[in-house]
Amino acid sequence: MKIAFLTPEYPHPLIGNSGGIGTSIWGLAHSLASLGNDVRVLVYGQTKDDIFSDSGVLIQQIENVKFKGLSWFLTRKKIESVINRLYSDRKIDLVEAPDWTGITSFIQTSCPIVIRLHGSDTYFCHLDNRPVKWFNRYHEKRALAMANGHISVSQYTADTTNKLFGLKIPFKIIPNGVDASLFFSKTEQNCEKPTILYFGTIIRKKGVLELPSIFSAVVKQIPNAQLLLIGKDAPDLISGNSSTWALMASEFSAEAKANVSLVGAVPYGNIVSEIQHATVCIFPSFAEALPLAWLEAMASKKAMVVSNIGWANEMLDDCKSAYLVNPRDHQLFASRIIEFIRNSERRQQFGDAAQKKILDVFDFSVVAHQNIEFYNALLLK
Repeated sequence: MKIAFLTPEYPHPLIGNSGGIGTSIWGLAHSLASLGNDVRVLVYGQTKDDIFSDSGVLIQQIENVKFKGLSWFLTRKKIESVINRLYSDRKIDLVEAPDWTGITSFIQTSCPIVIRLHGSDTYFCHLDNRPVKWFNRYHEKRALAMANGHISVSQYTADTTNKLFGLKIPFKIIPNGVDASLFFSKTEQNCEKPTILYFGTIIRKKGVLELPSIFSAVVKQIPNAQLLLIGKDAPDLISGNSSTWALMASEFSAEAKANVSLVGAVPYGNIVSEIQHATVCIFPSFAEALPLAWLEAMASKKAMVVSNIGWANEMLDDCKSAYLVNPRDHQLFASRIIEFIRNSERRQQFGDAAQKKILDVFDFSVVAHQNIEFYNALLLK
């Protein structure tokens, strides 16, 4: 099968920075290629047109068309032309695109188009209690309506999306995947100085503004506990502050703030090492679809305290593979962290269960085949 992914991001030095969508595509693309499929990634928003190979996956950069007042339209027509040419030349059988901002709205192709819900702007604005731009909402809905096939990474995201757009699309639920073997822990945790790890963008929707109260409560009980924050600081859209970290910093107790380290963004390989060294991983998020960071912590056999919202129940079993807690319940969230720090047997028990869930449900050895089955069924219609 010849599969193309259309995306604004992809994790490669020649492309630029990438978020969760790009990382998800990277993992799935390489897994599909390893199973003998021809995989091409069409990355728009680039500064030049180019093609290169990334370990068996063909990367095609598409430069945006710059023409005042018409760039948006002309760039979509260029993408349309690229897709139609590739399809006509039998270099691709189908194209998958994310729901974010509805890139395939007004792109007319003979090639089947699949939309995968990673979380649209409309979806995240809803979860974050922010108004959505009408422009994005219109194109996201139109792209969904025009698509030939529909996938969602979680049932929660599918149900919420249908409700927000007034649609009744029968989404196929195929979760994000992870190569579990990359995250198997080979290090011993140093619990003389327990480390609580959060990794992800420093942004309101991921619940980081709850961390000062949570961690300050932890430090009252465990004075030598450390909080390590790994991820890029982002502006806060609600307050207008240019730094979410700046909003957080003043809210820690003096004792807690002395034990907080903000590392910023780090290379992917470094993240793996930091996860392995962590005592507990925490994710107090309010807005996700099916987060890769959680999967990576699960694969690393980590004890986790996470949000109890929507998607979480599709990933983890409360009081078995993680503790699921309302992020605003600071005392309970803190007490769960403290329990893990003080009880190595409990950490091991929960970590084992989390890793088993990865191997049974979320490993690419499972997820890649689900995608292939969906694509084949679509092409046979």
